[in-house]
Amino acid sequence: MEMKNNNSFLILFLHFLCFNVNTNISFGSGDNISTNEFLSIGQTIVSSGGNFELGFFKPGNSLNYYIGIWYKKIYPQTVVWVANREKSVDILDGNMSLPVLRIIQGNLVLLDTNQNSIWSSTHDHYNDTRNNSVIAVLGDDGNLILSDASNTSTPVTLWQSFDHPTDTFLPGAKLGYNKITQRKHVLVSWKNSSDPAPGLFSLELDPNLAQFIVKWNKTIQYWKSGTWTGDTFSLVPEMRIYYVNNENESYFTYSIFKNSTTTSRLIIDVSGQMKQRTWSNNAAGWNEFWAQPREQCQVYGYCGAFGICTSNTNSPCNCLTGFMPRSIDEWNLNDYSGGCVRKGKLQCSAITEDKDDFWMNLTMRLPTSQYTNVTVGEVSQCRDTCFDSCSCTAYTYDGLGTCSIWTGYIFNLQQLSENETERTISVKLGSLQAQTKAKKSIKLKAILVAIIPFMVLLICSISYIYYRRRRTAKGTGTQISHWHKAEGEAKELMIENDENKVIDVPYFDLETILVATDNFSNANKLGQGGFGPVYKGIFPGGEEIAVKRLSSHSGQGIDEFKNEVTLIAKLQHRNLVRLLGYCINAMEQILLYEYMPNKSLDTFIFDGSLCTLLDWKKRYDIILGIARGLAYLHHDSRLRIIHRDLKTGNILLDEAMNPKISDFGLARIVEGTRTGANTKKVVGTYGYMSPEYVLDGLFSIKSDVFSFGVVVLEIISGRKNTGFYQSEEALNLLGYAWRLWIEEKAIQLTEKSLLESCNMSEVIKCINVALLCVQEDSNDRPNMSDVTVMLVGENMCLPKPNRPAFVMRTHTSNISSSSKVSNNQVTITIEAGR
Repeated sequence: MEMKNNNSFLILFLHFLCFNVNTNISFGSGDNISTNEFLSIGQTIVSSGGNFELGFFKPGNSLNYYIGIWYKKIYPQTVVWVANREKSVDILDGNMSLPVLRIIQGNLVLLDTNQNSIWSSTHDHYNDTRNNSVIAVLGDDGNLILSDASNTSTPVTLWQSFDHPTDTFLPGAKLGYNKITQRKHVLVSWKNSSDPAPGLFSLELDPNLAQFIVKWNKTIQYWKSGTWTGDTFSLVPEMRIYYVNNENESYFTYSIFKNSTTTSRLIIDVSGQMKQRTWSNNAAGWNEFWAQPREQCQVYGYCGAFGICTSNTNSPCNCLTGFMPRSIDEWNLNDYSGGCVRKGKLQCSAITEDKDDFWMNLTMRLPTSQYTNVTVGEVSQCRDTCFDSCSCTAYTYDGLGTCSIWTGYIFNLQQLSENETERTISVKLGSLQAQTKAKKSIKLKAILVAIIPFMVLLICSISYIYYRRRRTAKGTGTQISHWHKAEGEAKELMIENDENKVIDVPYFDLETILVATDNFSNANKLGQGGFGPVYKGIFPGGEEIAVKRLSSHSGQGIDEFKNEVTLIAKLQHRNLVRLLGYCINAMEQILLYEYMPNKSLDTFIFDGSLCTLLDWKKRYDIILGIARGLAYLHHDSRLRIIHRDLKTGNILLDEAMNPKISDFGLARIVEGTRTGANTKKVVGTYGYMSPEYVLDGLFSIKSDVFSFGVVVLEIISGRKNTGFYQSEEALNLLGYAWRLWIEEKAIQLTEKSLLESCNMSEVIKCINVALLCVQEDSNDRPNMSDVTVMLVGENMCLPKPNRPAFVMRTHTSNISSSSKVSNNQVTITIEAGR
């Protein structure tokens, strides 16, 4: 679990303070851990040649920590070994300690926040608990070796990570079989890109035939390399592969030529393929040199039970007719291992009229799971045999009297082309009645949804006509109509669909709001946002409020209005604006917020005079406050919320200049462990939207991270991302910041008024973090919980950012035909594929 905002920073501070006093390990330096030292979050050791690094990490979008080894000089982070892959480390709220990796009684031990062991390098070589000579050293080959160095001339190896691989086979490591201990070196895929837990696919050596074999679920072999002949696996020019077979062990190993500039690794991928990947110093990323099996559909069970694999398509997996994905969310993420399930339940009875049906699937590669052959006279008898058996799943008839019967789950179906000679397989579905009932239910829901929009449209039309007539009858004065719904009717519109209860937010009648704002007078107008004007109001007793009056032309309807009320009502954090109430009727949608006397952040940072009121310390505190608010939305609140419109204009400042995130009309809740979704309607503010959201409609917590990175750069520079230009070449702010970064002139990004008050190391750290947040690939961006740790951590070795999502243009008129233009003519130019 992520660290909670209320405690995480204190925990880190206390931990780092104690750590620096009691140990000799420094951040990012040294290649070993001795008995009296330990390693915790934010601290690493680096191999002597700088090739590999060991420490705590969080994979992909995961919220959990693991101990792992990764390449030090390669970005994005590429992990080659994980210690605690079956049990992650959780950071518990209220616990004043962090997990640590240390040596206890001669073993490397990973302790959680309660000092319980959750992983250990168990071995049988060392039992003397009084000996302090045990040391763990990270080698430049990526091997972590635990040894007893009491005899410095010949240290005794107690344990090494090469003997316990995860999914990666590194040069110098062994993939084989120890004949004495009968222990195999087996590579096992990750469960998915964000979870290093053991997956379904494994790679090992067949010691009897001296060949590589790949298995599904460690039981079913679906690929083999062929017996070693001395040069069978010389597939990469830079590699030398060896096979060793003696009385103690048999194994494969390989090495890279000394003069080669290529880094190589062999993995068993989450796709179920054995892959050789290489990286050269001038490469833009990992190059996939080869993969086996060559075709994805040759991987056993890739599409799961009752899934059909189709080669050479963008969507390799589909469900059989009459079936649907077991998990739509997993399929949307290209994880098909869960397979498919029937839409209708099996009746398994020949007595009732509601009988099971079959669907004939043509030109299929037949499943390789176990089946039974039965001799029959004709195809109808084969069908009846399957129909009468409750355990029968599918059948096929060869036309010559052999009926093949499958039971249980069916794996490895593949759709073949029409000219390929494979048989037809008939799969048992649910009853026709059950299927029809399911279809009718779906159609009924669609009809009800259509009726509801029609009725809403009709009511709104009638209300509008009535309102216009009343306005005409009263003349064209400045008085606002007081016609509005009663409180009870308004609350009916605000019922939460999923919980069927009224939203717990106070309702205010329109008359009260009109009095408080003096009929929305211009004198009380605070500003104009994208969805309408904001006014200052004063309630009886002197309480000040901010009144957001949604414009009828804003495009924000009742759903967006309810969304904002619902979300803010359920959120409680010092860096989120507080909602005081609402008002709704046929013509007005009004939100009442706590009053922010200093308006929004953009009022200060983009104004040549007001910007001087925000020195560096205040700006740094604002950055931290925004980060904490976002971390709460993404990880710590009971709802996981993606804001989707984070910008300086939506950061309000209270009387002490503390930041508060506002405007949740476009925010979305994602359920369970999901961290994102997609949409056909892209909404937001250009310049702050991430590239994957603008181009593909994909939004996630990483979209907010991108927006945060833009906001940080604007706070530091005092310039807008979309409005920044130089005289000779037009760059957005991201491009300008990146150019200064690679030229090691990042401090020049700082607004001139800050140069005297700023802490340069803090400024550089904030720029580094911001550039990490705006990286083009969303997978490379950190989570907000990581961002907060980076911002408050002292002496942390931060990752190097990759190039952000921007395009350098030499002339402002050179706009690509593939550009997207917003209503306010702000242009985003799409970078060509690399």
